Amino acid sequence: MAVTDEKADVVRLEGKYSAMIVCWLLGNGCLFSWNSMLTIQDYYGYLFPNYHSSRVLTLVYQPFALGTLCILASWEANINTRKRNLFGYVLFFISSLSVLVLDLATSGKGGLGSFIGICAISGAFGIADAHVQGGMVGDLSFMQPELLQSFLAGLAASGALTSGLRLITKGAFENSKGGLRKGALLFFAISTFFELLCVILYAFTFPKLQIVKHFRAKAALEGSKTVSADLAAAGIHGVADEAMGKATEVERLSNKELLSQNIDYVVDIFLIYALTLSIFPGFLSEDTGSHSLGTWYALVLIASYNVCDLIGRYIPLIECIRLESRKWLMVSIVARILLLPAFYFTAKYGDEGWMILLTSFLGLTNGYLTVCVLTSAPKGYKGPEQNALGNLLVLFLLGGIFAGVTLGWLWLIGKGW
Repeated sequence: MAVTDEKADVVRLEGKYSAMIVCWLLGNGCLFSWNSMLTIQDYYGYLFPNYHSSRVLTLVYQPFALGTLCILASWEANINTRKRNLFGYVLFFISSLSVLVLDLATSGKGGLGSFIGICAISGAFGIADAHVQGGMVGDLSFMQPELLQSFLAGLAASGALTSGLRLITKGAFENSKGGLRKGALLFFAISTFFELLCVILYAFTFPKLQIVKHFRAKAALEGSKTVSADLAAAGIHGVADEAMGKATEVERLSNKELLSQNIDYVVDIFLIYALTLSIFPGFLSEDTGSHSLGTWYALVLIASYNVCDLIGRYIPLIECIRLESRKWLMVSIVARILLLPAFYFTAKYGDEGWMILLTSFLGLTNGYLTVCVLTSAPKGYKGPEQNALGNLLVLFLLGGIFAGVTLGWLWLIGKGW
């Protein structure tokens, strides 16, 4: 009998590595468009030299993301996860396409009208992010930690890939007429195509993976109502119908109870991103002075951050150096505050090498600590509670980003704006 159960487990969990690849691609798509907008700040800096585009676009993005996720997290238990995530990926695709259309329609001219249009698209990216990032993290929180880690690594990979692509397109068109614009247009054309790929992957491939069907069916039997549409899309109608009848019978912790039990994790994720976004990308784009790398300097710094953020998200896969102690997670995260004076004095007195090193460390610790917190917190809860906790953690992650972006303006004190 034990052998039969073991074989059944193998069948249910087959396709784990395929699922990890799909999760990585979906994580990539969650931030690919937004990172594309951040990474072409050299182009927007040229188009809108007086509007502090790197700071303003981020500041516009965050209230839409945070406000939308507040609503979604409050009603998470009754929201159709499939429709939520599909809406987010489709909105990413439409918004990416809109960046191209706006630039072509205005012939690459700056001005207030174009800048307002870009800001509106930035807000749309925020709404899409709230749907997808909260929905996917919540969904993957009741599956194997490796799937959530792959999704989180995909989020970071979007930054690394966009940075690499931007360096290539900038180099390819640098000496041609209108090269800056041509590189930016090619860049967003790639972004638009990739978002379309993510729509297809989530709609037709992800729900049919065996391991995903297994964990969604398990969550449904534990009382989750959010997975019924995904189970139906995978052809599992019996479990979906049973779950809808059982959901009212199964008690789960309220969001308030989950918050009180995980207040340290919530504070952890908030502090990680409040500090990171107070430095990246605004400070790195505008406040690092003039150096021999010229217009390449900000791109190199952003690429250094993104690559090391990606590397940091794979380090927790090595069990012996994965940080799970709640006490030491808090100590490590609070200690990162020392990076603020380090960046200030490095920008003032240091050279490019020290700044690149410090930026790399910022990215490495951001990625490592993010994965440690988000994979440790859901352990020990039932499927519906893990989904709810995942949404709450992403809510405070976005809250940290918004706080960091706002605090980032303090670097401008004494600089005339």
